[in-house]
Amino acid sequence: MDRGNCSFLTGFLFLGITTNSDIKGTLFTILLVVYLINILANFGMIILIIMDSRLHTLMYFFLSHLSFCDLCYSTAIGPKMLVDLFSRNKSISFFGCALQFLVFCIFADAECLLLAVMAFDRYKAISDPLLYTVNMSSRMCSILTTGVYLMGMTDALTHTILASRLCFCESSVIDHFFCDLSPLYLLSCSEVHVNELVLFTIFGFIELSSISVVLASYRYIILSVLKIHSAEGRFKAFSTCTSHLIAVAIFQVTMLFIYFRPSSSDSLDQDKMTSLFYTIVIPMLNPLINSLRNKDVKEALERLKNKNWFSVLILNKYISTCMYGYIFAYLFVLVDFIR
Repeated sequence: MDRGNCSFLTGFLFLGITTNSDIKGTLFTILLVVYLINILANFGMIILIIMDSRLHTLMYFFLSHLSFCDLCYSTAIGPKMLVDLFSRNKSISFFGCALQFLVFCIFADAECLLLAVMAFDRYKAISDPLLYTVNMSSRMCSILTTGVYLMGMTDALTHTILASRLCFCESSVIDHFFCDLSPLYLLSCSEVHVNELVLFTIFGFIELSSISVVLASYRYIILSVLKIHSAEGRFKAFSTCTSHLIAVAIFQVTMLFIYFRPSSSDSLDQDKMTSLFYTIVIPMLNPLINSLRNKDVKEALERLKNKNWFSVLILNKYISTCMYGYIFAYLFVLVDFIR
């Protein structure tokens, strides 16, 4: 439609998770605890992997990136969502809305692809252990990791640019707690078929590719494990994959449910609960799933107790870089609060 008919909006207003004031206090407490556990668990996982030399393997390298993605996309949503529970003015600027979705989309896509890369890594480690270090060289890992983030950035920029061209003629109220595409499309008075087609095509490609790699990798993993004669060897091989399979199942089922259903105003309440699960709860669960049943992580925690961890934390350039990068990203995402 003619963009001259579009209303000029300086920003949007969120309706938030709920309008029921009776449950806001309880909900805020629960979500705050979940978010704090998320931050501590993921930061702890990254620091532990960097500080313990025995965890300097490809599996934990990818796991540290998974924790970083969880930190970033949950931070893009969590703080503002918590503030808005008790705020009368649940507003966000156009810039803040675009930035929030951009950061969320980059790292959510990256996590989806990382889970596939981790499955491929486990397949190489179990099916061909003698050539594992050759097949999964540091160069290959750098290429895979860079590709994951570039794919997420490309997808996020594409959707953000297309959404920025939409018209919002009547209302600026988003029936959600963050700037997701579905409620924005419902709010727009522009034709959104192209946007929805691009969303379905790109995100469908990412999901289909990720799920295909995971299924193919675990098919070969199962065939390889069945050839192991030792029961102890089979158990050890399967145990290294169990946590990853649980993380994949939880994340992929949730994402497929939320993004591959027809958008409608009647489904928004259900979408909010599902979105709450994958933006706050899943990032908290991932480090717990990957550590509770992991013998290497438990042993690394024991060794960490005997170290002067504070001095190591301050002097380790990799940890410092990670922390400064996260703090910068945190402040960048929350710039809309300061403005």
